[in-house]
Amino acid sequence: MTKPALIAIYALAAAFLLYWHWRHVLDALPFLVVLACPLMHLFMHHGHGHHHERRPDDAEKHDV
Repeated sequence: MTKPALIAIYALAAAFLLYWHWRHVLDALPFLVVLACPLMHLFMHHGHGHHHERRPDDAEKHDV
């Protein structure tokens, strides 16, 4: 499947979920907020330590 088709399917599924089951979504909202914390930590920090590694060409730029 192509990417736009998948996005359309996900959008329709989200619309269906919000339209017919909005009460369940509201009940799950506190848990989704708590789940967002570790997910943001995982995806925004990119696994800790990997973004602190220096490449050899970076050392030349910083020594000047």
